[in-house]
Amino acid sequence: MSLTTGLALTLLLLAGNGFFVAAEFALVAAKRHRLEKAAAQGSRAASAALSGIKELSLMLAGAQLGITLCSLGLGVVSEPLIAGTLAPLFHALGLPEAGAHAVAFVIALALVTFLHMVLGEMAPKSWAIAHPERSATILALPFRGFTLLVRPVISALNAITNGLLRLVKVRPRGAGDNPRTPAQLQHLVEESRRLGLIEADDHAVLSQALQAPHAPITALITPPERIVTVPAGAGPQEIIDAAIRAGRSRLLVGPADPGGAPTGVVHLRDAYLAHRRGTITATAGSLAYRLPVLPPELPVSDAVARLRAARSQIALVRHEDGRVAGLIALDDLLTTLLVPA
Repeated sequence: MSLTTGLALTLLLLAGNGFFVAAEFALVAAKRHRLEKAAAQGSRAASAALSGIKELSLMLAGAQLGITLCSLGLGVVSEPLIAGTLAPLFHALGLPEAGAHAVAFVIALALVTFLHMVLGEMAPKSWAIAHPERSATILALPFRGFTLLVRPVISALNAITNGLLRLVKVRPRGAGDNPRTPAQLQHLVEESRRLGLIEADDHAVLSQALQAPHAPITALITPPERIVTVPAGAGPQEIIDAAIRAGRSRLLVGPADPGGAPTGVVHLRDAYLAHRRGTITATAGSLAYRLPVLPPELPVSDAVARLRAARSQIALVRHEDGRVAGLIALDDLLTTLLVPA
């Protein structure tokens, strides 16, 4: 292999390693609600990134496979190429052939390791963490295409790994799991209290945690008259002032028509950043992200699951006829699960 071809392959392998590292960290660090907003505006890349987040385990396995292949390629191509190029130079300087090869190999190993760590690992990782949503959308389509292409390989490797774990009596997570039902857990709590294994306060907390998930969220709803909103056309400073007056970090964006439902929620942080950057065109409507909508009869456990899936701290509660029942906060739901009445 010529020196030019070898160097070109080395650069390609370093770029490939950096691609997989950046894609891995981008999917982990990206804010889901921002990608959802971009996807709602028609971005195919944002939609691909969201699909990757939903299959994060598969995508991370694909990234690790790609990193491993690129690292092996550097070891097979780059190190022998650099060592083979340097060895004759050291031999010409008077070193014996064995010594020249040894020195050349050490230098080649150090150089390839340095390039691999800086260009193939640290630089792309720092870029992905600094700009997670942008890097996720840039890399999502090719990365997802690669991962879907090697999916059979990942599945086979995963099956082999699980088989080896079973040989040493380790059961992989998700394999034959048999979770206990709430009724069984409640029985264990009652028996533990009867036998004096837990205190009365602990018994009350555990019982509440088991019973509350099935209660409707109706009692936790903040009524419409207590909801703080800002107009969709409000600028960053108006949002900041309203948040300070209300003592809240999240404000609902008011409806376009009188009597309508709020259109989204804007965070004080985003308004403050827009104000610092001097983004004159920023408004509450442009900074807002989607607000989940829940029915008032929804059980607490389902409400928590939906809010967590939407990566949202609050949700709008609306009746079937479209009337707004109020607002529900994730903190209130979790408090209900953990604090006895």
